Amino acid sequence: MQRLAPVFYLMTAPLCWAGNVVLARGIHEQIPPVAFAFWRWTTAFCLLLPFGYRFLRRDWHAAGRHWKILIFLSVTGIAGFNTLLYKAVHTTTAVNSALIQTAMPGVIILISLVVFRESVTVVQIAGAILCMIGATWVVVRGEWFQIFSIEWVQGDVLMMVAVVLYAFYSTFLRNRPTIHPVSFMLLTFFLGLSGLFPLYLWERFVTGPFPVDMGILASILYVAVFPSIVAYFCWNRGIELIGANRGGLFINLIPVFASILAVFWLGEKLQAYHAMGMVLIFSGMLLFNRKPKRQ
Repeated sequence: MQRLAPVFYLMTAPLCWAGNVVLARGIHEQIPPVAFAFWRWTTAFCLLLPFGYRFLRRDWHAAGRHWKILIFLSVTGIAGFNTLLYKAVHTTTAVNSALIQTAMPGVIILISLVVFRESVTVVQIAGAILCMIGATWVVVRGEWFQIFSIEWVQGDVLMMVAVVLYAFYSTFLRNRPTIHPVSFMLLTFFLGLSGLFPLYLWERFVTGPFPVDMGILASILYVAVFPSIVAYFCWNRGIELIGANRGGLFINLIPVFASILAVFWLGEKLQAYHAMGMVLIFSGMLLFNRKPKRQ
């Protein structure tokens, strides 16, 4: 069971984030990106605070000694990545967003190699590439020529920046303070929404207030609970258990889960390319995590 725990954590997070991408694209005309991100983290913080206040009070002084890394993680993983994603889907498709995110494991490996001198074998690189091929196979629906017909726009550039930011977040999680996971989430959520508050005020001044209805409230509640609280707890815990390089490969499950969610939300059907993509992704994960033979 202990070996399966990281797999469970790191599969839950992409499942929640797949819903986040699909939902963000679906309501991008109804709510501005910064407002969506700001109210997402505000709601998540308020929901989590009653359960984590005692942990936060206990860990307050320990966290204060590591304020620099907390701010860095809040900017990259909380405020930066998600706001750029919500902004990106205003001008790009969910397909493009999913495709670009498959580059994240490679960026994580590169940062780990440059910053932390974490070695990577040829077999592991091959496993990472196999995962990316599997994810891309799902995005292009098993037809490689569709890659050349995808139109790249401003939102794609924003997604590329977002991917780099979250890769830094995932890689530097190893430097987070040794405090309770709920305390860590509360602190990063609060710092993230605090950084977004001035941008939210500016966006509201420029675009005006957005209409609030049950659909918007339900969307905010969903992204506050699942892509925020549930996904970030699972991702942080999974990365803590097996490291950023190995854990980062699970990002490739986002387009797979997004396709499966489309079956239930949009009435689409599972196709052979879904199965093929999943086989390639899981094969790449097994290859990357294979223990080298003893000399």
